[in-house]
Amino acid sequence: MTAALVDLGTLQARLPELAEQYRSAQPFPHIVLDDVLFADAFTRAAQEFPAMRDPFWKGYLHVNETKYGNTQPDTWGPTLTEVAKEFVSPEFVGFLEELTGISDLLPDWSMDGGGLHQTLRGGHLNIHADFTTHHVNEQWSRRVNILLYLNEEWREEWGGELELWDKEMTAAQAKVQPAGNRMLIFTTSEDSFHGHPDALTCPEDVARRSMALYYFTEEENAVRKSTNYRARPDEAGIKRAAIAVDRGAVDLYDRAKRKLGISDERVSGVLERVNKLRRKG
Repeated sequence: MTAALVDLGTLQARLPELAEQYRSAQPFPHIVLDDVLFADAFTRAAQEFPAMRDPFWKGYLHVNETKYGNTQPDTWGPTLTEVAKEFVSPEFVGFLEELTGISDLLPDWSMDGGGLHQTLRGGHLNIHADFTTHHVNEQWSRRVNILLYLNEEWREEWGGELELWDKEMTAAQAKVQPAGNRMLIFTTSEDSFHGHPDALTCPEDVARRSMALYYFTEEENAVRKSTNYRARPDEAGIKRAAIAVDRGAVDLYDRAKRKLGISDERVSGVLERVNKLRRKG
């Protein structure tokens, strides 16, 4: 039997305390957990993280975000794959249900929008609330996000804190440093606004790295909403307009993806070529 990689026993032992923290957190239910993986498991997982120029990265490159994703566990190293499998196991899903108070959670091995993520120097992710339903199983309503940071080193001066904003978008009420082996768990809703909107200043050979998995519940009348990007209060009018226009484009793509079966890989290739031309210009 393979040894466990996630220190689930410690998390389960602390459930009453953690559940209280989670449900009372502001601006929306969330919790930050350190040392989620056993130390040797984290070391192996971080070392296996795909290289920055690995061919299986697909780019999400537009006004509101510049990051790369890999949703194909068969291209990952064995430790990363096993970590993800533990995160979709009945035992871990049961922990999430008790932590969040949300029953009948469904893990998503297809990793719709999730998987491994990396953001390079200069990259960003504008403040947003996530898309609300699965792109294939459209009766699946998105309820919980987990983000495990896989950075072997991350310095505060490089930026990249994940900001959690109130639903009125007046202020960030919490910030999470992407320290290695740290997990953020939060309830996904129409107004769980979050992001790291300022350009990263990490060295060229360093990326902000994470694993993201999402959990759903099956709902008879699940309401589809695409990713809702928002401007911060102090952002200039031109930038606010660009964010709004891009938000509309993302919504059109979301609809087309559902109706026509357009793949992220195809769009990623187009965006990557456009991004290269933009850099040359």
